Amino acid sequence: MSYAMTIRVSAGFTPTVERVRAALKDQGFGVLTEIDMRATLHEKLGVELEEYVILGACNPPLAHRAVQADRNIGLLLPCNVVVRADGPDATVVQALDPQVMVQLSDAIELRGVADEATRRLRAALDALSG
Repeated sequence: MSYAMTIRVSAGFTPTVERVRAALKDQGFGVLTEIDMRATLHEKLGVELEEYVILGACNPPLAHRAVQADRNIGLLLPCNVVVRADGPDATVVQALDPQVMVQLSDAIELRGVADEATRRLRAALDALSG
């Protein structure tokens, strides 16, 4: 199973990060965390990496429904969205496919949550393509 929903945007990294934030907000997600992988790996290991951030996106009503269905599902929250440079004028945006939750949990109630989260994340990614 593929666990990522991926698009490639013909735009630079910094403006794409801002567009991703806006697209997520339009779909009811807030960004709770941001991990700058490039800075972290450079500081801790002295290695170079393309611009690469992990945004921890959360839609509170969906998160609430998910933890009501399966308390352990918090291990998979928030929804991680990766934004990484792919050359000077392109950026890759990836979101963890919420259907992974359904495959890892026996809670039938998660199906509806995963379906809605998938729809909303797909809409956010699609907004970046246009």
